Amino acid sequence: MKTLFNSRQFHKALAPWIFLPLFISSITGLLYRVSKDLLGYSREQVHWLMSLHEGEWLGDNGELIYVILNSLGVLWMLATGFQMFSKTISFTKKVTKGESKG
Repeated sequence: MKTLFNSRQFHKALAPWIFLPLFISSITGLLYRVSKDLLGYSREQVHWLMSLHEGEWLGDNGELIYVILNSLGVLWMLATGFQMFSKTISFTKKVTKGESKG
C-alpha cells in the first residue's frame, strides 16, 4: 500500500521552513562561542547573539516554541535524511561483468 507522502516528499516539503531557523541558530551559536572564547568578548558584549540563538526576541512563549520546533526540525531532518540515505546504499551482492541482476 502506497502512503500519501514518503519521507523524501516530507523532507522536501519541510526543509525550506526549517532551514532559516536552523541556519540562524547554528550561525549565532558559532559566532557567540568564537567571539566569547577566541576573541575575548565578554558575555554581555555578545549576549545579543545568544538572544537570537535561543529566540529570546520572540518573548517567553515564543522562545519555548522556537526551541521546541528547532529541535523537532533537526530530529525530523536527521530521521528522514538517514532514511533516504539508507535506501541509496545497497547491501546486496554486487553484479560483476557478464552477470545479470535477475
